Amino acid sequence: MEKILEIRSKTKEEAIKNAVVKLGVEEKDLQIEELQAPTKGFLGIIGAKEGLYKIRVIQKEVIKTEIVKKETDIARDFIKTILRNTNIEADINVSQKDNLIKVDIKGQEAASLIGRRGETLDSIQLLTGLALNKVNKNSNKRVLVDIENYRSKREESLIKYGKKVAREVMKTKKTKRLEYMNPYERRIIHSALQHEKNINTYSEGTDPYRRLVIEYVR
Repeated sequence: MEKILEIRSKTKEEAIKNAVVKLGVEEKDLQIEELQAPTKGFLGIIGAKEGLYKIRVIQKEVIKTEIVKKETDIARDFIKTILRNTNIEADINVSQKDNLIKVDIKGQEAASLIGRRGETLDSIQLLTGLALNKVNKNSNKRVLVDIENYRSKREESLIKYGKKVAREVMKTKKTKRLEYMNPYERRIIHSALQHEKNINTYSEGTDPYRRLVIEYVR
């Protein structure tokens, strides 16, 4: 909304000072129009009238950063910065499908950024998403960062693990509580077992100490 004031004042300079205070802007951001000139009157006192000034704030063009720079470029540049700061040589491939931006990192040295059970990789993924939202606050994109196909290998391993435990539960009819896992890993096992007969899965605890529970149901 355009900000406009009409101010009566003895001088143009005085009107500008009042506008700066009332509008909370700098003088260079104001446009002044004299609607009525002040009069000094007889002896500078009798019959003197204040001038009338219309003052408006100059509207500046707002440029959205995202128009200038694509979201995939933001993700790529952020990952490049991490690799440069850690002195790691690796190739980066960034792709986008619908609302998912996927960053694939290839290189033997890059494997050191996976961390124990992917904890470092998850942190990099979180920070990349935050970097994207910092530049474009209206972004609704989700970021997935992978290194040397770790996530697909980890997914296969989790599915095998979950089904193995499910067989034990079926055999013993005793509930099993798995190791602590992040939401992504718990969801993989839950999805893999959701159609298993006589098996129910649910999570308990509070992150990061939250685990998946596999129980036998009749």
